[in-house]
Amino acid sequence: MDDMRAALYDRYGPPEVLYEGRVPVPGLRQGEVLVRVHATSVNGGELYGRAGRVRLVTGRRFPLRTGMDFAGEIARVDGAVKGLREGDRVWGLLGRTFGSAAEYVAVRPRQLSYAPVNISLVEAASLPAGTTAITALETKAGLKAGERLLVRGGAGGIGSVAVQLGKALGAHVTALAGGKNLDLVRELGADEAYSYTTTGPEDLGTFDVVLDTVGTEHRAFRRLLAPGGRMVSIAFDIDHPGASLSYLLASTVHGSRRVRFFSGNPKHDLFARLTRYVESGAIRPVVDTVHPLSGIAAAHRALEAGGVRGKHVIQVVPTSPEPGRRYRRLIPATNEAQALVRNTSAGPSVTLESRTGTTSG
Repeated sequence: MDDMRAALYDRYGPPEVLYEGRVPVPGLRQGEVLVRVHATSVNGGELYGRAGRVRLVTGRRFPLRTGMDFAGEIARVDGAVKGLREGDRVWGLLGRTFGSAAEYVAVRPRQLSYAPVNISLVEAASLPAGTTAITALETKAGLKAGERLLVRGGAGGIGSVAVQLGKALGAHVTALAGGKNLDLVRELGADEAYSYTTTGPEDLGTFDVVLDTVGTEHRAFRRLLAPGGRMVSIAFDIDHPGASLSYLLASTVHGSRRVRFFSGNPKHDLFARLTRYVESGAIRPVVDTVHPLSGIAAAHRALEAGGVRGKHVIQVVPTSPEPGRRYRRLIPATNEAQALVRNTSAGPSVTLESRTGTTSG
């Protein structure tokens, strides 16, 4: 096992610059595990990276890699790691780097957690961005039962999880999404759903919490906050980054209706919490389309086209469902979903100790 398949690109540009190539299998450093990646998803930040819009971060040492999250099984464990075994099903995030669209990744245990047992690893790959929704609504906004929540981008990878989580936390959820996805967000739990093409901020009421996954019109949507309201933004306007980021930074310290802005980099405690939400049925995967690794360009092209329903998933290990199929399955919520929210929303996170004992790293 000297080399492996991976998604690469030799120059910045459109989706067509992506191709499936071969690179060395990453070596294990002390305290790391090697994960055989079954599937990964396509995230918005990867589009900007491939297009060269954040080249100060990505650099010019080509070929460059893509992919941020992963779902798979542990293939090798360094001797310094305790509590993890070969064959364990896990999911996680590389951190502030790219490279998970490949057959293997080497990570520290704090970057992963056990994957949910009630969904496939292909489905699991659609959900790591859900850690951002948990941080936004629970930690940053402190969403409470009975409050009014607005989710911009309610059918997207993060928004679809936020709609479900908001409902599980007892909020009245309003979602903005594309017109063809309104039935989907209602099925996920939205009490009200509106098309962003026909409904503007001026057409909506007031909200206790606004979650923005789009990155535009921050000022207009901030005006919708009720007294004491909180707005959390996980995106900025990539076409006007200076003005957008300046407004977000200023709004975090000025005014009665503050904006919380953050860039997620979750560790295993947060992934373990997401696992519990999924296993209870409170959060369910939404997969738009499954693509093979060789179809990475088509996946990027589809996400750039908009109208996404959940996540585009890259299947690395060939298992069912077959790559290239449209695919969406909503797992019915169990009776334990509300109990999970009541018992853990204010409590400590679950760590890897819950299944195999203490885990180092």
